[in-house]
Amino acid sequence: MTEFTKRTLSGAVYVGCIVGSILWSKWAFAGLLLPICLLAVDEFHRLVKSPVTLRVCAALATLVLWLMCSILAGKPGDGEGLRGIGISLILAYLPIIVVGLLDEIWNHSERPLQNWGDMLISQIMIAIPLLNLLFLMSLDNRLLLALFVLIWVNDSGAYIVGSLTAKRPQGNHKMTPHISPKKSWEGLAGGVGFALIAVVILYLCGWFEVMGSGLKSFIFALIFAAFVALFGTMGDLMESLMKRSLGIKDSGVFLPGHGGVLDRFDSILLASPIVTAFCWLCYFILPLL
Repeated sequence: MTEFTKRTLSGAVYVGCIVGSILWSKWAFAGLLLPICLLAVDEFHRLVKSPVTLRVCAALATLVLWLMCSILAGKPGDGEGLRGIGISLILAYLPIIVVGLLDEIWNHSERPLQNWGDMLISQIMIAIPLLNLLFLMSLDNRLLLALFVLIWVNDSGAYIVGSLTAKRPQGNHKMTPHISPKKSWEGLAGGVGFALIAVVILYLCGWFEVMGSGLKSFIFALIFAAFVALFGTMGDLMESLMKRSLGIKDSGVFLPGHGGVLDRFDSILLASPIVTAFCWLCYFILPLL
């Protein structure tokens, strides 16, 4: 089997699992998200060579966070649910983080500050953003599906436009050659453009009905797509910076031909919290305007 065939088949399985679970139910997606989160967090800790005790604490914290988010990601208007989220996370989640940090006192580590930072990074930059997707789904599963679709469209658009402009005699303008030599400003513009075209189609198909109808919801959809494209690209660059600082090409071997879990979900890590916060804000404010 050729590398291209492996990449195509594994990519199709990946897309099928994501789309199928979102369309099936909240619990189906939550069930898929749990191993993804655990693998992503552990993948990060393996890359930075964290001690076993820290990896266990990080996995346990991620499991508790998943359970709380899965149960409490209810309807946006449920004030009791929102208070319950805060209380539950403080009572069940934070103590595990504290134990992981305090363990550095007794494990005779030569790099306690780095281990503390790695523990917090794995939660703040990986587990929380991924599990944040459950709260976007609580608004409407089509918003969550739109997030993934636009991430994929943005990646494809950036690749197509970036590749074409790179063939010009003068080439294209690199964004961050010290981090990702192939990424260009032309590719970024192409990705945003493709995402905006795609979101118009999704809007006409009724994927943004939860935000109402008319000009306001249409503008919301355009901003939604722009945020996904821009912050998705920034998330990709952040993960590239991490890999370059560690001297590795791929974060793992999660999908043949695609790399590790972090390689597949890097664009989500920054786009997810930004887009979800934007959606929840607009859900309450748009009706008042």
